[in-house]
Amino acid sequence: MKVFYDPEVDVLRILFSDHPVEESDEDKPGVIIDYDKDGNLVGFEVLEASKRIENPRALEYAVAG
Repeated sequence: MKVFYDPEVDVLRILFSDHPVEESDEDKPGVIIDYDKDGNLVGFEVLEASKRIENPRALEYAVAG
């Protein structure tokens, strides 16, 4: 998994795989979900991230179990 935040355009992008994006849907305004050719989730983007996320520059990682 890779997480990118671009403050110039205020976009947070989270990638779950390196497969090419075949289709994108804007499920909710400002949240874009990307899928590969088989319909599997590739990642998603949050537009205007600083308005939707408390701190888009912070990353907390936890493993349960």
